[in-house]
Amino acid sequence: MTSTPLPQGPTGGEAEGPIKGRSLWDDARDRLLANRAAVASMIVLATITLISLLGPLFSPHPFDKVYRDYVKVPASLASYPKAEQIQPAFQSLLKRARVTITDYAQEGDQVVVDISSKREIDPRTVRYIDRSDMFENAELMGFSEDKKSAVLRADIKSVHFYFGTDSNGRDMMTRTFIAGRVSLTIGLLATIVAITIGVIYGATSGYLGGRVDQTMMRVVDVLYSLPFIFFVIMLVVFFGRNFVLMFIAVGAVEWLDMARIVRGQTLTIKRQEYVQAAEAMGVSDGGILKRHIIPNTLGPVVVYMTLLVPKVILLESFLSFLGLGVQEPMTSWGVLISEGARNMQGAAWMLIFPAVFLTSTLFALNFIGDGLRDALDPKDR
Repeated sequence: MTSTPLPQGPTGGEAEGPIKGRSLWDDARDRLLANRAAVASMIVLATITLISLLGPLFSPHPFDKVYRDYVKVPASLASYPKAEQIQPAFQSLLKRARVTITDYAQEGDQVVVDISSKREIDPRTVRYIDRSDMFENAELMGFSEDKKSAVLRADIKSVHFYFGTDSNGRDMMTRTFIAGRVSLTIGLLATIVAITIGVIYGATSGYLGGRVDQTMMRVVDVLYSLPFIFFVIMLVVFFGRNFVLMFIAVGAVEWLDMARIVRGQTLTIKRQEYVQAAEAMGVSDGGILKRHIIPNTLGPVVVYMTLLVPKVILLESFLSFLGLGVQEPMTSWGVLISEGARNMQGAAWMLIFPAVFLTSTLFALNFIGDGLRDALDPKDR
């Protein structure tokens, strides 16, 4: 009686266990990770996402706080106020209180001035200083006998605006981070809705074919004939000003292109031998769609997804311009870029920083899409 030889390991001994096979998803993952541009883009996109999510939590400025004394100040690593701004600002504040400065001195982070007035100095004069964005902890001391002169001391309030401020005196860094939250959320929500509807609708239409396909595609043609902006406005009116619900509605409109793309792919795939073999084995239509049709359309779907995200972000900017999208004080990259373009000559930083974040996101999405398309291409399996 002959015995079956045991499988040999790589060193000649017995194998430790059964050899584990590799799935198509494992191969796709390895091809994606071998694409340096796609990996670098994933890192960039993850970094931008983390900055948008966590940045506002660590920023010293609320995104909607207005600094009246710092309107359109340039981006700088140094602190504000600048040395040349302190004395004119202090004089302007005391002028409102009808007080004259007779002597001015700056001691480190404090301003100490001798003031005088034609009438008794009101102790409430310090409120003009404390309300300022440049000074705090104002204090009156050393009054004269007639109380027409005194010494005023105040601390200089040091602030940083690394991205500068906008035309309303709001911190551009915090607003850029908040805008990233809004734009990425809008793009992802609308894209997920559009792809989910488009893939299911297009794959079902293309696979069933015949009169069902003709009827379903005529519905798509009818929706194409409707004025897009009118349809979006109608959905916005129906869903209200909640931007999450509004852009879910926008995604429900953007699925039309996806449905046509998937239908065209499905018409080709359903004639392949492995689909016919599955039909001969009695696999249900739903099983064939889930196992063979939809997975093999992922390449074009992923590429279209990377194009749809920036398209939705730009659409949001257009709707906000019409008063239907994101409204103040909330903002998005599209809104910030629109404002920056209007102030480009005198305040270029208002355009540069949101534009860098938006273009970096768009480039990252395009490179990731190319990498996923190559990794999921059935011809490379």
